[in-house]
Amino acid sequence: MTNKKKLKLKIFDKEYSLLVENEELATELAHYVNKVMNDTKDELPDQPIQTIAIIASLNIAYDLFLEKNKFREFSNLAIDKIKKIKLLSNESQISSPS
Repeated sequence: MTNKKKLKLKIFDKEYSLLVENEELATELAHYVNKVMNDTKDELPDQPIQTIAIIASLNIAYDLFLEKNKFREFSNLAIDKIKKIKLLSNESQISSPS
């Protein structure tokens, strides 16, 4: 069983008590969510908190999807390079005299 610690974090002027395994990561995530919430509030000052939260969530989800796609593209590129290296290695073994 992992050791979870109780951590109080403030997001969008509200304090939350969370059980976390990694305090540093939880704090960084809370700061990120708080920043996105505040940026969204600045862009949409007349909207209710629920709308701010949904738009901020969509912005965070969008960022996540962009990063996942970058990772997928990088992984595919790495796999292709590895296949080429293996192919070249096999070709050099076949053509080199033993």
